Amino acid sequence: MSFQTADLCDEFEQSVWVAEPLLRDYGGAASFHGAIVTVRVFEDNVIVRETLETDGQGRVLVVDGGASTRCALLGDKLARFAYENGWAGIVVNGCIRDSEEISGISVGVKALHTVPKRSGKEGTGERDVTVNFAGIAFTPGHYLYADADGILVADRDLLA
Repeated sequence: MSFQTADLCDEFEQSVWVAEPLLRDYGGAASFHGAIVTVRVFEDNVIVRETLETDGQGRVLVVDGGASTRCALLGDKLARFAYENGWAGIVVNGCIRDSEEISGISVGVKALHTVPKRSGKEGTGERDVTVNFAGIAFTPGHYLYADADGILVADRDLLA
């Protein structure tokens, strides 16, 4: 379904939260939306991978990586898992790698930056918790809308 965040922001001004413009576009999908699933990790992407290996059902994975720029939490292999498993997009409060490859995969990806170093593999972190970055809260089950203009979050599906 086609949408523009600017139009949604105008129509539902009192019902949306607008993220600060901190994240850059890297994925092959210019816009994406869906129900939010969250993980909180720090320099470890095992839980990110485990989540993206499940059926995405058109949802959006929001990864709070603590804004670390020391390693990547997502690369081309995980972006392919996301696409193959039906995830609409991934928002990373941290870094990704393999950005050229990711740009050719039809999944939305927004992140702070790129860095070539891979993350740790300890499996530490949390799932399905409210995470806060870019000036807003990302709550599991709420809806995220993203395009070239930015990211909006609402507590209901605005396109239903």
